[in-house]
Amino acid sequence: MERLQNKRILLGVTGSIAAYKAGEVVRRLRDAGAEVRVVMTEGARAFVTPLTFQALSGNPVYQDLLDAEAEAGMGHIELSRWADAILIAPASADFMARLRQGRAADLLTAICLASNVPLALAPAMNVNMWEDAATQDNVKILQQRGMVMLGPDQGEQACGDVGSGRMLEPLTMVQQFAELFSSGSLTGKTVMITAGPTQEAIDPVRYLSNHSSGKMGFALAQAAAEAGARVILVAGPVQQNTPPHVERLDVVSAQDMYDAVMKDIDEVDIFIASAAVADYRPLQVANDKVKKQAKTLTLELERTPDILALVKQQNPSIFCVGFAAETNDLEHYAKGKLLNKGIEMVAANWVGAAAEETQGTFDSDTNALKVFWQGGEVELAVTTKSRIARELINLIVPQYESYQRDLVINKENVVPLK
Repeated sequence: MERLQNKRILLGVTGSIAAYKAGEVVRRLRDAGAEVRVVMTEGARAFVTPLTFQALSGNPVYQDLLDAEAEAGMGHIELSRWADAILIAPASADFMARLRQGRAADLLTAICLASNVPLALAPAMNVNMWEDAATQDNVKILQQRGMVMLGPDQGEQACGDVGSGRMLEPLTMVQQFAELFSSGSLTGKTVMITAGPTQEAIDPVRYLSNHSSGKMGFALAQAAAEAGARVILVAGPVQQNTPPHVERLDVVSAQDMYDAVMKDIDEVDIFIASAAVADYRPLQVANDKVKKQAKTLTLELERTPDILALVKQQNPSIFCVGFAAETNDLEHYAKGKLLNKGIEMVAANWVGAAAEETQGTFDSDTNALKVFWQGGEVELAVTTKSRIARELINLIVPQYESYQRDLVINKENVVPLK
């Protein structure tokens, strides 16, 4: 269940006697490292009080579609943007019927309609209700729309009947739910990602650096691992926890990062350069602390290695993705990087005052990207960095596959010289 670490899970609780088990679902999700918010339908409140879920989740419980305290009174939009995935447990027969119809008369159905994140349902109902043709038709349609059914289980039910319709036990349910974050689209591939800033020494005490937190790069590492890739994360000096199943190499300077990248680059299929590498470093590093003497101090700087450009030059078959953080002319500079470095994709974002819409990108938990590749571009709207990382990986995969096909075609069309 490591895949749930740092995920934002919205748990919907509907009107079923199994609602009392939803408290254990909350606990299991939190034990797996997820942040949980709970939405209850009117029917659910007949079985369990909102206070129970508030105590277990550590967050307020959401109940009303029209909430005067929500931003612009649209709580369903806020919650749909907040969540990385939605789990409905228990999912009653009535709720699934309304969801199939596309109704939005309550908060939970409105959230489901407004959201584009993975959605799983854990059905809970009487065996005859589960086996009824209408319910089975609803299940079929919901699955065709991409929703995942977790269960139901078999056994004795609260009414005394025996058969299918019991809600899955919370531990089993959460284990299966965690698999929603595993696509397998990069299974067998090696992805190298650079993240964070670099520090360029002036003397033993001082250095030149930038505000990068590494959060975007670490989110990309987790998303690539969830997609089944072997992930090598080359990280500058940051305070971030290593995602599960990720190989982490810690570095300090741009030269350190270059050396670490080149050491393993021959094993790499996709290289994502999200690090904010210093462009310049002091030409001379003082052996002792530079003392405060004159009113001004002049530092002579030299260029650091252009890691992304050198990776592409020396390894043309590697699919390379660059990042461009800009304060102005974002599209112009991003497309320029795409062309000048000869890479396959660039993900660009605003920083500084221009990043107000995304609440700033340095050390924030949100971001927005504009992604460019040869012949295409797409905007990824403001959302959490973990979600936008998965969206970017989902963009990279088909472009990488197309790139690999072109490499094979070009190789087959090369006529050897006689």
